[in-house]
Amino acid sequence: MIEVEIVGVRIEMPSNQPLVLLRERTGSRHIPIWIGAAEATAIALAEQGVVPPRPLTHDLLCGVVLALEHSIVRVNLTKVEDGVFHGELVLDNGTVVGSRASDAIAIAQRAQCSIWAAESLIAEAGVEITDHDGDGEETDSAADEEAKEREVRQFREFLNDVEPEDFEK
Repeated sequence: MIEVEIVGVRIEMPSNQPLVLLRERTGSRHIPIWIGAAEATAIALAEQGVVPPRPLTHDLLCGVVLALEHSIVRVNLTKVEDGVFHGELVLDNGTVVGSRASDAIAIAQRAQCSIWAAESLIAEAGVEITDHDGDGEETDSAADEEAKEREVRQFREFLNDVEPEDFEK
């Protein structure tokens, strides 16, 4: 398993299909996952630190786990099958619960736990996005922000040419 992080939620044009983009923590491969609008909203709200006036379903699930005196310690993205991403929640007592990848990601944000992806999933669905502009010596926050913007630009260029069918076998 390889640890990944959320880059962000985007809307793929012209279909207006939301997707979440993940990136290897120690590599340059990215994983675009097309998701539903509700999950995109849940992930984006948590990413922005917005607390809804009433708990969303993902908040409810985390609350139930805590009320049962357990915690979610990690999320695993396990496989891609017929273009569908599968995940699982791992609890502190070793219990593993199957999940849609998008729900698992939304829950990971709320539980503040790590997200891991199977090497086979990254090999199948991962996309290499490299930085050709930088010299690798960026150290200040302005340079970090510029690198993030460059990464988003590169991803948008990738999205111009990709279709969901490209990830099917």
